[in-house]
Amino acid sequence: MRIVIGAPGNGAALKDAMAAHLEADERVSEVIDLSTADITYPDVSFQAARAILDGRADRGILVCGTGVGTAIAASKVSGMRAATAHDVVTVRGAVENYDAQILCMGQNVIAAPAANALLDVWLDARHDPASTYGAKLQEIAAFESR
Repeated sequence: MRIVIGAPGNGAALKDAMAAHLEADERVSEVIDLSTADITYPDVSFQAARAILDGRADRGILVCGTGVGTAIAASKVSGMRAATAHDVVTVRGAVENYDAQILCMGQNVIAAPAANALLDVWLDARHDPASTYGAKLQEIAAFESR
């Protein structure tokens, strides 16, 4: 799996720890870090979403202070679903139920060891389009395309 990752300055420390965790994981074939010293959370979020839409990455991780700003920004890119999650139920549901391509976390909310444990759950999670959530996601996509 190819993972795009990024953060503005207020998420860099957690992003770096998560990137190192991903780079050591055999399930991950490539980690693409979009971070720069002066990048804003909207810019890195838009870039990550576009990388997934363009097929350069399969999923994305975004980190800011709370994970909320990056989720809002990434979800503004048509066809993208980003979710903020800091617990196993929400991480699993973000992918399995809602087919979120981007996981967002907050450096001010979660410590690196806990975030890395959740990454392991996230990497194994898969969405089943035939599930009861499949029709709901189609409903959302139809609304979005109007």
